[in-house]
Amino acid sequence: MFRYRPRDTVAGVSRKTASRLAKTLGLSETQVIHLALAQLAGNVLPRYEPDAGPLTDEQLQAIRKLVPQGQMTVSGTLF
Repeated sequence: MFRYRPRDTVAGVSRKTASRLAKTLGLSETQVIHLALAQLAGNVLPRYEPDAGPLTDEQLQAIRKLVPQGQMTVSGTLF
């Protein structure tokens, strides 16, 4: 549920502001709210789940098998 504030604050917006944004962007008020929440989520939430730590020897071997042999020379390793 979304409630408009009587006036704009750092934690909320008024219906007047939402209406002005909607008119300026050519969207509905609901679309403006969804757009704002999506942008906030993109800025705040992680883009992917944290990994489980360092790669195992088996995982490193599997990665090395995928590298085309003879076409590239490896001067160092990232792992």
